[in-house]
This record gives sequence, C-alpha cells and structure tokens, in this order.
Amino acid sequence: MMKPSMKFLLVCSLLVLVTSLTFAGIWKSRTHNPYQLQDGDIVFQETNSTQGKAVKAATDSRWTHVGMVFFDDGKPMVIEAVQPVRITSLNKFISRSPSSFYAMRIKDADKHIKDDTIAKARAYGKEQLGKNYDPQFRWSDEKIYCSELVWKIYNEATGIQLCEPRNFHSYNLNHPVVQDIVERRYGSVSNLPVDELVVAPSDLANSDLLIEAPRKLTQ
Repeated sequence: MMKPSMKFLLVCSLLVLVTSLTFAGIWKSRTHNPYQLQDGDIVFQETNSTQGKAVKAATDSRWTHVGMVFFDDGKPMVIEAVQPVRITSLNKFISRSPSSFYAMRIKDADKHIKDDTIAKARAYGKEQLGKNYDPQFRWSDEKIYCSELVWKIYNEATGIQLCEPRNFHSYNLNHPVVQDIVERRYGSVSNLPVDELVVAPSDLANSDLLIEAPRKLTQ
C-alpha cells in the first residue's frame, strides 16, 4: 500500500504536469501563426485602447496597429513603433490580440524583396530603434508612429510607396472619441494640422499593392 506522503507527492506532481500542459496549450493558442511569413511581410492587429478606439472611429476600420516582419537567426521578429520603436518577437506581437492577427505581403514579392532591399530595410529600421512614438501622428522623422514606420521602411528600401499619404481632414474627425483624443493631444480640435500627411494602418491594409500572406497548408 502506498504511503500517504507518497500519494501526496504523486498528486502534486500530477497537478504540476497538468498545469504546465494547460498553460502551454493556452500560450500556443494565443500565439498561433497561421501564415507562411517571410521578410517584409506586414502584420496587423486590432487594439481597444483609447487610441485604438479613436483610430477605428476615424478610419472606419478595425486595424489600429501594424508592424513589419523580419527574421533574425531563423526567428520571426516584428519591428514596430510603440514606445519606443522596438523589435518584438512575433509570438509576443500576436499574443496582444491573437484573434485579430492578420498578415499581408507585397505583390510580386520575389521581385521586390531581395537581399539588397532586405539589407536596406534592416539598416533603415535600425536607425529608427529607440525613437519615441509620435502620439500626434506627424510626418516628420523626429518621432514616428506604427504605419508611418512601415511605409517609410518600404519607401526607403524599395522606392515603393505602399499607399498615397492622406491628410487629417480626409478621416472622420467628427466622431466624439476622435475629438476627445485630438483635444487631449493638441489642446483643441482647432489646433489639429488638417493638412498634415498621414498614413493609417487601414490605408496600408487597403493598398492595391498588398495581398494577404499565404496561409500554412496545415493548421
């Protein structure tokens, strides 16, 4: 007959094993990548922060954040403009909003994404690391926001403008959520530079130059 102490240790071991497997399963489900990604792919997600809600209201799109994929020693990473501009593992990027993860690729990628363009993209991206996030969405290079970063990396590395930059006044500025965040960041709606060039995540997602990245054959 098994001693009580042995039974206790066995039960504890089983609980630890079950807990470990459970959390491993949860982590895997939260970081599942359904795409066959490669350097230069553009990844999107939906967030529901105050800014995220304002971006969705202004652009009439679910996409509020975007980054660009590159591989480092075979591991997929994402360069993104948060605070500050940084490199994030793909798993961490996905885990923020796993149900909204979406990836796109430039058309005829084999013609545009080559060793030299990847090198240029990496070099330009490296120059941006550590820069402050731009909460006012200005087009200057002093600070930078997410979709501006991706747009400028592509323009710098390939000469391709993924979409036509727009102006603030081309978005829905009348929504109360939008006006609230504009007032807090600019002092008042009247201070918003309506002719400032802007590229939103939705503008990239709607680009005729991009298509959804190919999905893995087995899920």
